[in-house]
Amino acid sequence: MQFFKKIFAGTIFLLFFFVFSSYGADVPKIAIVDLQKVSELSSAGKKIRAEITKKGKAMETELKTKATEIQKLEKGLEREAPVMSKEQRESKKREINIKLYDLKSLEKRYKEELFKFQNEKLKKMNKEVFEIVQEIGKKEGYLLIIEKMGVLYAPQSIDITEQLIEKYNAKFAK
Repeated sequence: MQFFKKIFAGTIFLLFFFVFSSYGADVPKIAIVDLQKVSELSSAGKKIRAEITKKGKAMETELKTKATEIQKLEKGLEREAPVMSKEQRESKKREINIKLYDLKSLEKRYKEELFKFQNEKLKKMNKEVFEIVQEIGKKEGYLLIIEKMGVLYAPQSIDITEQLIEKYNAKFAK
């Protein structure tokens, strides 16, 4: 029984030896890329974040202006309520409620617009990044390039993120 185990182990060893030695000259290259880092450090990524922030702040400013206007109407109603007729108070309350509803609708619409704007910009950026990853992969003979987020461990030596950022900045930064 021991003899068969030794023969089996020897056969497995020889099999692995021949398989790996035949690939020895042509070891497949694997790399990882940190797309989050590309988004944060590339010129295009910084530009996109600035555009999204600018658009978001403009929307926020408009919403704050409308909210301030509603607060003024509410304070005016509180101040003038004792001297107003019941119909006038109800009319002012209705006006305030309509403005509140409009503000909430506008806020919802702005959130959707900003989300859509952000997704469009990031989708375009991802397309550009993937083009460069394809170029790098083909040019340098990589078998596989994986996004770092799903990798539990990889040595820093196979991380090509910096190379990707340089090529992306050179090709698409305007």
